[in-house]
Amino acid sequence: MSFALGLTGSIGMGKSTTTQMFADEGCALWDADAAVHRLYSEGGAAVKPMGAAFPSAIVGGAVSRDALKQIISNDPAVLRTIESIVHPLVATDRSRFRENATADILVFDIPLLFETGGDMVMDAVVCVSASAEEQKRRVMERGTMSEAQFDQIRAKQMPNDEKCARSDFVIVTDTLDHARAQVQDVVRQIRAGMADA
Repeated sequence: MSFALGLTGSIGMGKSTTTQMFADEGCALWDADAAVHRLYSEGGAAVKPMGAAFPSAIVGGAVSRDALKQIISNDPAVLRTIESIVHPLVATDRSRFRENATADILVFDIPLLFETGGDMVMDAVVCVSASAEEQKRRVMERGTMSEAQFDQIRAKQMPNDEKCARSDFVIVTDTLDHARAQVQDVVRQIRAGMADA
């Protein structure tokens, strides 16, 4: 029986780097964003239902994220419809991964884990954290969004302090070495607990 570890953290906290560290320790990874990408791509399970609801969102046989953004900006209420189509498909993708994975620890990288209630189906949750200054610096360095866009995204996400308080483990990503040591410690604790069970 595998251990399901939910991994969350706000934008710019170092989730991608941290999930890779879990992979280095022999954990299997499932990434919510990558799952959506698969569902939206040509032949993906979301293409037909999304096309039925929003024909203009389909470009070249795939769901266009840019077209979706445009649709949502024109009518923010459609977000509910989109989520009602995509969330069940993502849940199915996650269940399939869970059934087929062979690793002892399965790490589920879900940015909005608490916001969507995903923590309820995990054995434990780890939150990736950094200072607010460091978070902003990292996101701005990417050069992919404006400060206003960053503030908008951050406002939609549960506050970092709250995420940390609700998590079983917190990994502070101030330095790579410190983050790796914490990841190794979490994996050690989980494996020790599984051996005792």
